[in-house]
Amino acid sequence: METFYIITNRLKDPDFRITREIQNYIEDHGKRCVLSKKDEEGHIIPGTVPEGMDCALVLGGDGTLIRAARELGGHNIPLLGVNMGTLGYLAEVELPRIREALDMLFSGEPDIEDRMMMRGSIDGRNEYMAMNDIVVTREGNLRVVQFHVYVNGVLLNSYLADGVIISTPTGSTGYNLSAGGPVVEPTAQMFVITPICCHALNASSVVLSAEDVIEVEICEGRYGRTERALVTFDGAETQGVSTGDRVAVRKARETTKLVKLSRESFMKTMREKMKGN
Repeated sequence: METFYIITNRLKDPDFRITREIQNYIEDHGKRCVLSKKDEEGHIIPGTVPEGMDCALVLGGDGTLIRAARELGGHNIPLLGVNMGTLGYLAEVELPRIREALDMLFSGEPDIEDRMMMRGSIDGRNEYMAMNDIVVTREGNLRVVQFHVYVNGVLLNSYLADGVIISTPTGSTGYNLSAGGPVVEPTAQMFVITPICCHALNASSVVLSAEDVIEVEICEGRYGRTERALVTFDGAETQGVSTGDRVAVRKARETTKLVKLSRESFMKTMREKMKGN
């Protein structure tokens, strides 16, 4: 690899000291390096991503990597996560080993994993991309809301619950796992639907094909009350919805490409990262 694009979480490296050290190391080895340009909210400024980048180094934690995956959608740049956070489940490299990792990138072509992405829209508008999950949850008072879940236009189930999680395989180890959902091998192609605190005895997760189209409808409350809910995309973008609205989720054309340097299995990585959590 010859060209590198560095995406830095400013909260993790506020003075860019670590970023500059990595940039200098790359350039000292005769490679090209470009630092991302971000706005005041920390988003990559549209139109500033250079063409022809071989690899994007994402300095931060899992949240930084997930945001980068969404913002670089369509650019087809492999991402290497460098963990400067805590768990760092998605990050491939811990910060103390960054030079070793760069040396491996300089000398050969690493393995690249394709990760499924999805897109969600509300009544056919306000479309957002997600790498981990799209979550529909109640808003306001502590009372359950009824959600109808449709698959390819056919009613799958109705949940009286706090919400519904629609997860990719990558996101199966996130909110889905905390809500009792299954862990899925991350390179698989499928959806996982998991209700949150469902008021039922048989509220199991459902695994569906990646080719299915899922819709979550917010139902009317008791005595004709209008219910309000929130739709959250990867824990970042949030949109308000209410009774009668439908949130449609489908597989995205784009995928996220993750650089893999370790030969360790997914199961071993999961066991080590999740230990004690």
